[in-house]
Amino acid sequence: MLQPNRQAILLFDIVLYTYTVGVPATTSHSRNPSMLKVAVGHSNDPDSESAIDIVVEQCRSSLEGVAPKAGILFASSDFDLEVLLQRIHQTWDNLELIGCSTNGEISSVMAFQQDSAMLVLFCGDTVEIAAGVGRNVSKDPVAATREAIDKARSKLNSRDPKLCLVTPESLTTSGVSIIDGLSRELGENFPIFGGAAGNASNQAQTFQFFNTEVLSDAVPVLLFAGNIHFSHGIACGWNPLGNQSRVTRSQKNRVETIDDRPAIDFYEYYLGTRTHSVEYPIAIFEADGNFYLRAPQSWDEEDGSITFFADVPENATIQITEASRDNILAAAEESLDRALESYPGEQPEAALFFTCAFRKYILGTRTKEEYELVRDRFTQSLPSGGFYTNGEISPIAPGTPTRFHNETFVTLLLGSQ
Repeated sequence: MLQPNRQAILLFDIVLYTYTVGVPATTSHSRNPSMLKVAVGHSNDPDSESAIDIVVEQCRSSLEGVAPKAGILFASSDFDLEVLLQRIHQTWDNLELIGCSTNGEISSVMAFQQDSAMLVLFCGDTVEIAAGVGRNVSKDPVAATREAIDKARSKLNSRDPKLCLVTPESLTTSGVSIIDGLSRELGENFPIFGGAAGNASNQAQTFQFFNTEVLSDAVPVLLFAGNIHFSHGIACGWNPLGNQSRVTRSQKNRVETIDDRPAIDFYEYYLGTRTHSVEYPIAIFEADGNFYLRAPQSWDEEDGSITFFADVPENATIQITEASRDNILAAAEESLDRALESYPGEQPEAALFFTCAFRKYILGTRTKEEYELVRDRFTQSLPSGGFYTNGEISPIAPGTPTRFHNETFVTLLLGSQ
């Protein structure tokens, strides 16, 4: 049955460790410059200049003189974002940088935080990383995503990328359209990961970062080539229940009928109420039986339609889902376990996490447990960072097309051995 002050926090204990599962570390990242090396800095100081000074110094201490090639900045929009980007550029003027505003941040330095700034830097002699950006994505998603990929690909010597990270706009255009555009340029089954930009303070606008620019309505990307190993896992914690149904009429993210009846009737049948809630998303099934989630956004009592937070394909097979808070939390561990099981190298050297802002909303005071459960799975500290998104971007399984998700926890493991 459904059941519904300004204080500098200098943490220099973020030196990079070798990560193993149940086996003592035997090598040091700093002694092998060809390996992927990742540094993380994180501060919740409310002053923009102080916060970014802390973040930069943490990263510099961890890098031990090694120059980073690329980075991702996740930051609350309450900061002066241009100040953050300029300070990073002053320190590493050749850095390939992307990022976005967030609904919350997580890292191996400070765990879960809100209204903080967090920077992830990548180094390594045998890995190539290049950034690109496409602008005005709402006007032409195909042209904007092509622009972003072309800019980044032109900087790669190999011109043969293996992985794409993206932190796109989330409010002005469909995340599905952005993924479709990127996949058109990179290949249908090319692995694309990331999260759609958020804004906890003002849902009217989100921000994307490219080098020193603060943008909106943009698609920043990082392409990785060369010696890079990666794996991923996703899990949500929601379980389908009841009978499967079919979306019989939809227009992008607006579902008009399910099983030839008003979409609202579908929810009323299972919930016994016409009051909508993001706690009960629908599962959209792929041909192989896997599914991704769509959360309801608004209900139209006059025509019986439901608007979701991303596109719902017409003729899609769906089921309503439910989850307890314990199940939602357990999904973070499940996501990590799936990534570990499929990691193709000896051991990962970093982790990125993309988790949904709706999960934070539903978990409430238990939100901090989500990252704590993941962190406790490591026998040694693994440099990691991530944020709470307006939509998660990941294939459901390796070798399958990338999808846009709601209410899902995505783990991406990276390494070079």
